[in-house]
Amino acid sequence: MTSINTESRNESLYQQMLLLGKMARQAARVLKKAEEDERNAALEAAAAGVSRSTLDILKANSADMESARGNNLSGALLDRLALDEARINAMASSIKDIARLPDPVGKVIDEWQRPNGLQIQRVRVPLGVIGIIYESRPNVTADAGALCLKSGNAVILRGGSESIRSSAAIHACIVKGLQKVGLPEAAVQMVPTQDREAVGILLRDMADFLDVVVPRGGKGLIARVQQDARIPVMGHLEGICHTYVHGAADLQMARNIVVNAKMRRTGICGATETILVDKSCVDTHLKPLVLDLIDAGCEVRGDPTTQACDERVVAASDSDWGTEYLDAVVAVKIVEGLDQAIHHIERFGSGHTESIVSEDANAAEQFFKALDSAILMHNTSTQFADGGEFGMGAELGIATGRVHARGPVGAEQLTSYKYVVRGSGQIRP
Repeated sequence: MTSINTESRNESLYQQMLLLGKMARQAARVLKKAEEDERNAALEAAAAGVSRSTLDILKANSADMESARGNNLSGALLDRLALDEARINAMASSIKDIARLPDPVGKVIDEWQRPNGLQIQRVRVPLGVIGIIYESRPNVTADAGALCLKSGNAVILRGGSESIRSSAAIHACIVKGLQKVGLPEAAVQMVPTQDREAVGILLRDMADFLDVVVPRGGKGLIARVQQDARIPVMGHLEGICHTYVHGAADLQMARNIVVNAKMRRTGICGATETILVDKSCVDTHLKPLVLDLIDAGCEVRGDPTTQACDERVVAASDSDWGTEYLDAVVAVKIVEGLDQAIHHIERFGSGHTESIVSEDANAAEQFFKALDSAILMHNTSTQFADGGEFGMGAELGIATGRVHARGPVGAEQLTSYKYVVRGSGQIRP
């Protein structure tokens, strides 16, 4: 009897997921033809709805937080999950910012004329239907829905169980925005179940309806998506980010950047996880940097030279160099020059974001040329690795792969292109 009930449930879930896909594909056809003004009006209405629904969203988030604490979620995950009035206001502002961005749809990327008179253009078009699977962060619901709508894509969202109530409250605001301007509600859908098999169906059985899937979460989620997906995946790997304090670094600048890069928000993928300090400035720079981090509440795990700075420094193990802590923990290592710093990052980094602090412009240029992470920085905090800070309004995440999009994935990165060729009767000889 149990087997029959399970089969019935799975068949029902399968059909439910396919229906989401069919509706999304139909909505994508409408969005592809929708005017920029319509999409922007829906976004403005959604932003207003988020602001008006602040109390409802906070109530839903409070229930999510209570459940999360009961399930002993880590401090980093609780920080990602938590909403307050300021974060909700930032969410609404981000949707408005996205609405006011230049329209990527229909943008002419390049154009040229052939000797035979043919006029050729490369024009941006939506990807179609995007599946987004994410954990913990309810703000991803707003960012993903807004970015997909701005770029003319339909989207199916599958948030984590931890944020189910918060995400549902935010999603309701987006749906009302769509309704207000007459765009299909199915343009932004949420998977209405937390059954893990729903993700399996989405990844394995919905290639007819989904054009790309974007995972945003930890190693386990991304590994599952990459293993099971039968549709293209836009890779967002972990953020093992480095800040390298070069021998020519200004001490005060280095102190400010290092503490900010690690401690501003420890649970984001752009937080620095390893600090490399050049041997040539150890005597002047290392101890102030270590003490600043400890005073800020950070656990420092270091090599023997770093341990000698302060008895509170914990001995680093080999695994620390490749760990994304997402917490108030950082690894510190001494390197003998730029080449060794680059070698360390190439060996242990995830290709996300790296920063060099140095007054030597040539050293910074060598750092930029040698490394191929998605984002490289000079004299600034890795915490700026964010679509909003890049002027994109928001992001789906930081793509660390080398195909299609790299770095912050905003509205423009959610487009492909087609070629438009105009002639005057030419035929090919």
